[in-house]
Amino acid sequence: MEKLKTAIIDIGSNTIRLVLYQYDQEEGLRELGNIKTVARLRTYLLPSGEMSEEGIQVLTETLQTFKAMLDDFEVFDVKAAATAAIRQASNREQIITQMKERTGIQIELLSEEEEAYYGFIAVVHSLGTKSAVTIDIGGGSTEITLFKNKKLQKSHSFPFGTVSLKQRFVKGDTINNDEKQELVAFVREQFQSLPWIQNTGLPVIAIGGSARNIAQIHQQQRAYPIASVHGYEMEKASLDELSGFLGNLNFNDLKLLDGLSVDRADIIVPALEVFRVLMEVVESPTFQLTKNGLREGLIIQRILQTDENAFDRYDVFEGTARKLARQYGRTEKEVDYLLGLVEQLYQQCCHFGYLPYNLADLELLKRGAKVFNIGEYIELGSSSQHTFYLIANQSIDGLNHVERVKLALLASYKNKDYFQRFAAPFIEWISRDELRKIRDFGALLKFIYALNVSKRNIVQHIELHSAEGYVQVDITTKRNAVAEKYQVNRHKKHLERVLKLPIQINFIEEGLNTDDNRNDE
Repeated sequence: MEKLKTAIIDIGSNTIRLVLYQYDQEEGLRELGNIKTVARLRTYLLPSGEMSEEGIQVLTETLQTFKAMLDDFEVFDVKAAATAAIRQASNREQIITQMKERTGIQIELLSEEEEAYYGFIAVVHSLGTKSAVTIDIGGGSTEITLFKNKKLQKSHSFPFGTVSLKQRFVKGDTINNDEKQELVAFVREQFQSLPWIQNTGLPVIAIGGSARNIAQIHQQQRAYPIASVHGYEMEKASLDELSGFLGNLNFNDLKLLDGLSVDRADIIVPALEVFRVLMEVVESPTFQLTKNGLREGLIIQRILQTDENAFDRYDVFEGTARKLARQYGRTEKEVDYLLGLVEQLYQQCCHFGYLPYNLADLELLKRGAKVFNIGEYIELGSSSQHTFYLIANQSIDGLNHVERVKLALLASYKNKDYFQRFAAPFIEWISRDELRKIRDFGALLKFIYALNVSKRNIVQHIELHSAEGYVQVDITTKRNAVAEKYQVNRHKKHLERVLKLPIQINFIEEGLNTDDNRNDE
């Protein structure tokens, strides 16, 4: 696929958003710009079912503004998708026609099934969770899906959302206890009408701005040590505590609350109660967050129609890792080369009993190899610090936050001191045994990385030999490896710590007589 520059306009019941994307096979999918306006279109639906002229004018002015931006950016491939507010308007055909005439933008009206499907597509291509119940609560509708082994099983759209629930149950700016009980009873009755979500015991994955705000508030309360909400997980008890906390705040307090967008101050509590009820009905152990939703589902589906290998829902992290590596100056060839060396050394260590063979451990090592020391792209002298920060503090598709921190610790390994410093804020997240394993694996990767310090991919083979009181490491190269010899001997202590034995390193250059090769120890 040629480089694709495209835009999605998401016309929701609460907000209208323009997102600019760029995609090519080398760099993957990139978000170039994201502009949001709070339109609350749902509030312009009249008792007769029509959207008022005032609401139509709000939509017109917003789309005209977006059209001017698209022209400035020279983006002509545009998909405008409308959901519940337009779908529920009895004059929807008139609205769509008027928008085309006034703005030149053709709106596609999504059905309930389509809206649920695109949310599902976004989730399975951005999270590693194999099976779950998803909820996408907007201003005027709520989509529920059930997927197992990354395949959609069921979906349903309810004609209520945060804005419509507030209109129906809340008289003032904030909900009181009586209103909350009525809202909860209504939502529970609605969810219990879906037998296929009841008592499944699956995670609940939440899509949308209200869910992200809830996660941000929770992180602010805990002085959370890393950034982003994508892949964040909460327990039901945390949602319950948050409900009590938010319920005691007045409207002004809510508007000033860190982590909560001002435009969601009046609807955040109704949204939270919907999530709590769904977790009860599902009997869910965890509440998971994704930054992706309808817009990402639309663009992913669009790209897959042209490039069916662009995304892999069954191995989400693989594509993300390679994109990260490319972003920070590592070629596909170098990544594959490092993976080969890692597998060789791990297999040799297991063969001689220095490490127990475990497929999950090998996969963890390979994950780390794909992004090891990527921070050198920013600054060589402080590459470890940059590597840890880059991985720990950005959304990484396919990983939850604990997995992300483990990867950051592994890929940033420099020495024990740095490792302990980086790990200090996360000692309650990861067991001592797991930390020790990650540290040892980081040392292995440090040694492997030294074998390609010149970036020439000259090491062909690694072979261990068990000797009396030490381990001999034979390293076969296809040409002179003076840089690798120096670097490996500097860092051999890392491998010695893993093997718990001294090592002697012997470089063997292919094509030379045995006598010409010498032990470099």
